[in-house]
Amino acid sequence: MSQPSLAKFIIKRPWLRNWMQPLANWYSNNAGYRQLGLRADDLIPEENEVVLLALKRLPPKEAYDRVFRMRRAFQCSLAHQLLPKAEQTKPEEDLPYLSPLIEEIEAEIKEREDLESMVIKKK
Repeated sequence: MSQPSLAKFIIKRPWLRNWMQPLANWYSNNAGYRQLGLRADDLIPEENEVVLLALKRLPPKEAYDRVFRMRRAFQCSLAHQLLPKAEQTKPEEDLPYLSPLIEEIEAEIKEREDLESMVIKKK
């Protein structure tokens, strides 16, 4: 399932968010995935069943774009080159597309487990 995150804790506190935002921007820019044309959700490992189910639920265009970005990044990696500035992922384009689906699927699984473990007592 998804990794534990402090993001919700930080977002709820404006003073902490203002303090952490420059650090987060610096880290994202220096991570290097944007220079290869990838988005943050492209880096989520696919070995998990929840992630595989989320990938199946992606709209066809988003799934195609994901595969295109992955292949282009692989080619750049093999050639030891970065994309031109115009083709690199900009911070405003780096929006989550897979994480909301993963969270939705995890909520469904939790709800299903809760319903299956429910015990009904007759009076």
